[in-house]
Amino acid sequence: MNVELFIPCFIDQLYPETAFNTVKVLEKAGCKVNYNPEQTCCGQPAFNAGFWDDAKVIGSKFLNDFREDSVIVSPSASCTGMVRNYYNDLFTNTTSHNKCRNIQSNIYELSDFLVNILQVDYFGAELEGRAVYHDSCAGLRECKIKAEPRQLLSKVLGLELVDLKDSETCCGFGGTFAVKFDAISAAMAQQKVDNAIEAGADYIISTDASCLLQLQGYIDKNELPIKTIHIADVLAHGWGNV
Repeated sequence: MNVELFIPCFIDQLYPETAFNTVKVLEKAGCKVNYNPEQTCCGQPAFNAGFWDDAKVIGSKFLNDFREDSVIVSPSASCTGMVRNYYNDLFTNTTSHNKCRNIQSNIYELSDFLVNILQVDYFGAELEGRAVYHDSCAGLRECKIKAEPRQLLSKVLGLELVDLKDSETCCGFGGTFAVKFDAISAAMAQQKVDNAIEAGADYIISTDASCLLQLQGYIDKNELPIKTIHIADVLAHGWGNV
């Protein structure tokens, strides 16, 4: 299958290795991956901050950067959810209405695409240790993803996936929320990390780099014995057997 790859600005700037690993995983699943280097942002930061006119300009560029008849895959439930759900507020009854609807129906978060569209869940990945999976707000509530990441992680050799207390609770990032309400945001991150450590986890895994940045920041500040990792990085790890 031919797919277009959407790499959010967050991953492009802070986690480029996750982008490369996404390509590796998609290619191992049998996809031909196309990447448009002109792509930038989906407009979510401006949208969430209330600057809808600016978000519409950025969103219009997004719609022009991708073909409406192509399958688009992204390693971010947050950005996928923005396009799928909130572009309605920006482009309904505009000249971009039809193109927007077509793109909305063709964009997928990575784990959703692998499990539900390609029906592939084994990549020969290996990662020793115990892990918890953090349900990002966007993944759980906007993209309706819950079982898919866990199914993929259950096939990773050496990885013990254990339950995380309050796994559906927000990590505290929430875009500008972390800036406007930093004390509350930090407390929410602490709760999430404390629950992971209580579960004996070596890793916190998620579909969203923004959540992982939030949690890793708290971990680093407090020098805690746990680390965060994106699901694409897990699936591309330790390909010795395949």
